[in-house]
Amino acid sequence: MDSVTQIVLGAAIGEAVLGKKIGNKAMLYGAIAGTIPDLDVFASHFTDTVTALSMHRGFTHSILFSILFAPIFGWIVSRYETLKNFKSWSWLFFWAFITHPLLDAHTTWGTQLFWPFDLRLAFKTIFVIDPLYTLPFLVFLILAMMQNRTTKKRRLYNKIGLLLSSSYLVLTFLLKWVAFTQFQAALKNQNVVYLQLDTRPSPLNTILWSANVETEDAYKLGNFSFFDTKPVTFETYPKNHDLLGKLSENEKVKRMIAISEGWYTITKKNEQLYFNDLRFGLLSLAPNSQNFVFQYRIDVDDLGEVQFIEAPKDKRDGKKLLSELWLRIKGN
Repeated sequence: MDSVTQIVLGAAIGEAVLGKKIGNKAMLYGAIAGTIPDLDVFASHFTDTVTALSMHRGFTHSILFSILFAPIFGWIVSRYETLKNFKSWSWLFFWAFITHPLLDAHTTWGTQLFWPFDLRLAFKTIFVIDPLYTLPFLVFLILAMMQNRTTKKRRLYNKIGLLLSSSYLVLTFLLKWVAFTQFQAALKNQNVVYLQLDTRPSPLNTILWSANVETEDAYKLGNFSFFDTKPVTFETYPKNHDLLGKLSENEKVKRMIAISEGWYTITKKNEQLYFNDLRFGLLSLAPNSQNFVFQYRIDVDDLGEVQFIEAPKDKRDGKKLLSELWLRIKGN
């Protein structure tokens, strides 16, 4: 999830663990702890694209990280804070650390919660930024912050925030199931023979859902809104995996395919190959758009070394997408 959401969650966890003893300081340390796992993003400044992607939401988002580093941070803070209880501080950091990847597991990218095992947990029930999850949570956190640390009202507000946000996460599973059945029915009605079907919420909401459908030689992408009155339609994108040629045996290419979980197409523009990660869809809802959210140029130097370079994004595309999403959410 986005940094603001993780800060809110971390602060609420800090309050639940130590708020009664140290007041708003618990929220402060919880907020800091809630952002620490995302420090893995700095890997992109020191490694190549493929390695950075494979490390993202890896070790720092694992159960192992929470177990190993919570006592370390707990010990450090207990050395200089008034509250000298090492165990209490360790619990605060542990719960702030572990709830971070648990929340991230609901997004499309997912998280390697069980690192070092090569297993990415991704429920794909919530977009990385979702105001319906964050804003009510933030409101009750602020209300709790304004109360005396010993009052029952403070604990009540914090509990309500945690309960509302958690309930919303549970609701997203139901919404995903309903959307999934709608896509299944549409594919059946259109006599589409497919290998697998993957669904996810569109940006900023859980009303409009997107589907990736794998067929033998292509992928079909479609959208469904709970306000739709017309049948679901799908756009077809050829896989073009054969365009990779001998590059398909390259180690970096294999890793990139694994990272995308096999959901990718290859396009060719002016003799240049591009790798398109389909898991995150397109930056446009226009028919036959080729403007993928994550598109990587495949560069090969004279020595045969392969590099993946992420294609730059135009801010205007993002603004246009938001406008298109608002119209599409209201139904087809």
